[in-house]
Amino acid sequence: MTRGHGKSDLKRQHDMPTVWLMTDPRIATPDLLRAIARLPRGAAIIVRHYHLSGDDRRALFDQMRRVAQRRGAKILLAGDAEMARAWGADGHHGRMPARFRGKPWLHSAPVHDHRELRLAQRAGADVLLISPLFATRSHPGAPSLGVSRFAALARAANVPVIALGGVHPRHAGLVRRLGAAGFAAIDGLVAPRR
Repeated sequence: MTRGHGKSDLKRQHDMPTVWLMTDPRIATPDLLRAIARLPRGAAIIVRHYHLSGDDRRALFDQMRRVAQRRGAKILLAGDAEMARAWGADGHHGRMPARFRGKPWLHSAPVHDHRELRLAQRAGADVLLISPLFATRSHPGAPSLGVSRFAALARAANVPVIALGGVHPRHAGLVRRLGAAGFAAIDGLVAPRR
């Protein structure tokens, strides 16, 4: 089997999203749905929510997909590519490659260091989410890359990169100067219910 697209096909058929919303169980479902409805057209959403049972995760995914489609946003399921395909996602987020014919497929992968960058590129990822650029509330106490290490990873990538980790829309210019095509956020795109 061959991949459903090549790098040139992805560029020709799809504009790479520059704004990515990462879901997080700390965020109430109504707040996530409102955040998706406010995303710029052509954004992307990565649905994680690993803690939910299969049926509950599917129901949440379907809710988000309906709102995402109205915004012209791509929706990716984190984890298993086969499940993402079966659920009607536009792609998957994870380290494992997906080999599908037909429908264009967007494969994003997490990267925290040079080893993971090489593995993600070898797996054929179309876009890399490099993190954490800054300290982040979702991973308290985790060391951040900072601008120098982030920029070094971005320069070493052979596909577009997205900055994640403590990033807000006000950082859009900075992440572009660091070599990123855009940014991904949780709190930066939706405020959690207190």
